Amino acid sequence: MNIVIDEKIPYLRHALEQMGHCVKELPGSKIAKNDLTDAEALFVRTRTKCDAALLDGTAVRFIGTATIGYDHIDADYCKSHDITWTNAPGCNADAVLQYVQSTIYAWIKERRVDCSDIVLGIVGVGEIGSRIAKWAKECNIRYLLNDPPREADGEKGFCSLDDIAKECNIITFHTTLNKGGKFPSLHLADETFMQKLQKCRLLINASRGAVVDNNALLENLSIGNIEDIALDVWEGEPNLSPELLERAYIATPHIAGYSTEGKLNASRMMLEAFAKFSKHPGAIPPISLPAPSQPVVDAYSKEEALLKIYSPLNDTAELKAAPHLFEELRNNYELRREPSAYQIIIKNNTQP
Repeated sequence: MNIVIDEKIPYLRHALEQMGHCVKELPGSKIAKNDLTDAEALFVRTRTKCDAALLDGTAVRFIGTATIGYDHIDADYCKSHDITWTNAPGCNADAVLQYVQSTIYAWIKERRVDCSDIVLGIVGVGEIGSRIAKWAKECNIRYLLNDPPREADGEKGFCSLDDIAKECNIITFHTTLNKGGKFPSLHLADETFMQKLQKCRLLINASRGAVVDNNALLENLSIGNIEDIALDVWEGEPNLSPELLERAYIATPHIAGYSTEGKLNASRMMLEAFAKFSKHPGAIPPISLPAPSQPVVDAYSKEEALLKIYSPLNDTAELKAAPHLFEELRNNYELRREPSAYQIIIKNNTQP
């Protein structure tokens, strides 16, 4: 089978070739209709919009996106043209958890905040939000959850966005981007929401840029309604608001989920879905990871250890120094390793 894949999806080409397929790698933003004339399968990331403009007249019958989100795939078009598609739910959930943890720990350290004073609002409680809630519970951080779709299904334990705005001093967004339907999330955090904020000291968005109204965000930063922001996703990216970038405490080029483990998970999930679609006989070629170059981390606390493993401050400095290189920084990002890859040793003596 002829297959086209985004060149930035790791571990995929070799495995597909071992399965007997002919693979062509291309930059995701450059994949065009004429590249797909004879391609029966397509593997992409968010930079490839899979719609009629790309797919009409091609041989594509399977699309795999190595991402949790899938707003770049026209699901209605695929259904009407008998194209099977799949995403990778939860593939990088631990990587985004790591990003949020390190963001909050770096902020706590610099702003001298006591964890016992935090009330964390988690908006969107899927694979990622659930992990963040579990971490908060383990750390005895008070948290509130907002997830209208799950609440509508009869699940308990959720509150309104108004409650989040009223009670929480850290708010983190982890919803999908839905522009319509029963639960739209386009500009979920809009001017109306931000005017209701009473205690917000840190707002984090690691979902989709347009979930948060960036113009309203800048305005509410300017009037002091929000103290700090941490943005991994931006409206209109890769073109960023210079003012918003300057005001951001953490500013990163859409890399919250960019861990080696997360990428491996996505590729593995794509291979499993494609093997089922193509009725591949036998086992899927195994993919394994080597140990980190420095597998042991010594620290005086778990918080310090996590920041040693990954600090978003370094990525922030790079983006602020060269915002015009957003796509290059994202596409050439050196994948970090997750905490599970390390042996963490917590020292008992008091840190000087």
